[in-house]
Amino acid sequence: MKANHSNRKAIVIGAGPGGLAAGMLLASQGYEVNMYEKQSVVGGRSSQLTLGEYRFDRGATFLMMPHLIEELFSVAKRSLYDYVEMQELTPMYSLHFGDTVFQPSRDREDTAAQIATLFPGDEAGYYRYLEEEDVKLEKVMPLLRRPFSNLTDYMRADVFRALPKLHLNDTVYGRLSKYFKDERLKMSFAFQAKYLGMSAWDCPGTFTILSYLEHRYGLFHPKGGINAIFESMAKVISEHGGHVHTGIGVKQVITEGRTAKGVVLDNGETVYADHIVINADFSTAMNQLFAPGVLQKYAPDKLAAKKYSCSAAMLYLGVDGAVDLPHHSVHFSEDYHRNVDEIMKQKTLSEDPSIYVHNPSVLDPTLAPAGKSALYILMPTPNLTGETDWEDKREQVKEQMLSRAEMIPQLADLRERIEEMSFFTPLDWEQQLDVYQGATFNLTHHLDQMMTFRPHNRFEELDGVWLVGGGTHPGSGLPTIFESARISTSMIFKQDGIVITDDIHADQVMTEVTHS
Repeated sequence: MKANHSNRKAIVIGAGPGGLAAGMLLASQGYEVNMYEKQSVVGGRSSQLTLGEYRFDRGATFLMMPHLIEELFSVAKRSLYDYVEMQELTPMYSLHFGDTVFQPSRDREDTAAQIATLFPGDEAGYYRYLEEEDVKLEKVMPLLRRPFSNLTDYMRADVFRALPKLHLNDTVYGRLSKYFKDERLKMSFAFQAKYLGMSAWDCPGTFTILSYLEHRYGLFHPKGGINAIFESMAKVISEHGGHVHTGIGVKQVITEGRTAKGVVLDNGETVYADHIVINADFSTAMNQLFAPGVLQKYAPDKLAAKKYSCSAAMLYLGVDGAVDLPHHSVHFSEDYHRNVDEIMKQKTLSEDPSIYVHNPSVLDPTLAPAGKSALYILMPTPNLTGETDWEDKREQVKEQMLSRAEMIPQLADLRERIEEMSFFTPLDWEQQLDVYQGATFNLTHHLDQMMTFRPHNRFEELDGVWLVGGGTHPGSGLPTIFESARISTSMIFKQDGIVITDDIHADQVMTEVTHS
């Protein structure tokens, strides 16, 4: 790989997935990279949590489309698989609707056979769904791999080719209703809208592609948890001469006129650079990192008026003994539509919630002591714009989640087995990890907050500032967050006249990744 190396300096604010990817790419091309992370560990809201001898992924729990990350490592003259051991999840997950359990996988014939048994008559719709979503992916992917900086970016040929397949006037639920009759099967392909913190009844129809990506490329578990990838990225940055400073936050971005020149750290130190890459939570960063009056488009009142995703209450449990559940499972409420409406529209807590259970110890012995399990339970909740008083309701919601978990036969005696426990609420997301309004999935993906209507990779308000992460184009979720880093750094390289002569593009590596 040949590149024109730079002697320029870059500061990355935040060591979340997008910041780490950007830092890795910049450092590999000769930039002097200094990354500042307020927390003591890398990974941002997907960092690692340690409780005694148990280790947990705080946020994301599986990897989708690992070939996109391998692409980034390749540009950085490394291979992901030299750092991380990957295991494909087969089945991908276990979906529980009362006594009905659906366990889809990348084996289309097996999945279709399950559908024929559990949801008779819908197997033909499954094959039609796969066929039509494959065409959508081909049309949509180019739009996720380039910036949308102004309205003229909509006038390019790739947009016109994609437009008929985007289903912008429909919803995820509406699209899936064209393939499936059984409501439970619809939910099996619709719950992924929660990856965006949205309701399948409101999420644009474009995002039926989320479940398709799972069924096409599979889901993977990195040994040691998702954070093993982020720690590997930090290591690559260091190998290229960059510096990842944990436990050091940024207080303010220094500006001269409409140009950013550097940052003031929480410890009072001033550091200057040619480029400032912001990976902190978007709205929190806009509110806290700039002197009053510097920003106009993203002033506090305008940020407050934007639409934000739901949040999540989390239980991290160190449990005695093995747990007879797959790597991850979703346990749906009896009335899932009502459950989602309560969270998203009424912004209240559900009496009959759905929960997600992550049980990585079933295949990864590194996360808990021998014979024990590191268990993670997530319950979607309203963000902090709802009326829940989390200080008052904290213990009540924790007990509700434990009771809901104990309704699962394999967890009937859960309370008796708990050795370590941490409970995390939307208020904790905001106060401890600086997540604006506790909205764990960032800005929503309504049409007026997508592409050019989402904060731009090249920050609109100041020169020298670039955005990466879920709060910029192309959006939230690990694959798109990594794409945001690739887009933003590509724009930096172009501005600085750096040419990477043999860059790898995802359309060249869309092969089925089966490393294990």
